[in-house]
Amino acid sequence: MSSDNPGVTAPPDDRRRPAEHYENFPVASWLCPPRLRPPIAAIYWYARTADDIADEGSATAAERLAELAAYRMDLVACLGGNTASERWPGVFQSLARAVRDFQLPPEPLLHLLDAFVQDVEKTRDGAGYPDRAALLAYCRLSANPIGRLLLHLYGVHDATALVQSDAICSALQLINFWQDLSVDLPRGRYYLPEQDCRDLGVDCRNPGSAWQGAALVGELCDWSRELMLSGAPLVHRVPGRAGWELRLVVQGGLRILDRIQASGYRSIERRPRLSAADALPLLWRSARM
Repeated sequence: MSSDNPGVTAPPDDRRRPAEHYENFPVASWLCPPRLRPPIAAIYWYARTADDIADEGSATAAERLAELAAYRMDLVACLGGNTASERWPGVFQSLARAVRDFQLPPEPLLHLLDAFVQDVEKTRDGAGYPDRAALLAYCRLSANPIGRLLLHLYGVHDATALVQSDAICSALQLINFWQDLSVDLPRGRYYLPEQDCRDLGVDCRNPGSAWQGAALVGELCDWSRELMLSGAPLVHRVPGRAGWELRLVVQGGLRILDRIQASGYRSIERRPRLSAADALPLLWRSARM
């Protein structure tokens, strides 16, 4: 995620400001109700910092796992109403207030850490994901918790809304995978489902090595688009301005898929990005929803 969004600011006392990243989707923007911006920003910086522990810098896998274990101990202290260590003061002071004031459920916060640990372990072992079901299982840890936390803040709790939120969040995660092939593959992150690769005779580690690589990415983009559209009716359930922000999130993901398609599904060569020129189409498509 990125501080490119002016609606997101780091906690002022955070001595470990996360690295800056490009991100397609807004977090805690001006469309969010003002009273919800602090807890959303707290969740954002909690997840962003953990992601940086797992992914940034030159630490070894063992060092990353040890750091994530310490981070988890601070989270458990925070969830229990106890004082966390001084290693990440801005993160856990803000998160503790959000947990206390909004009764945030602990499971999604813990699941996010499980996903970061899984990332480190799979990168260390050079492992991938055997099929689409395994990828969706990862998304249930890495992406879906964010949507469920936001729904909790918005006061939306019914089963249909949770299923739709999971579909949107999983789709966003998958779209990010297909967008980031040129970045993830050189770093030993393998998110292309191995069964799909075998079906098309594509090398999972280098899907651009033959023309079938584009066909593979095209099929995966179609899958992600269907998943996103299955969750899209949720935009009519989330109240107020937050519902409009969710429209932009959905359309932002679909727009990235359009960009990948326009590249001939060769995102392994260059990472497609949104730009200022996409703003009006995104607003128009969001309004039409």
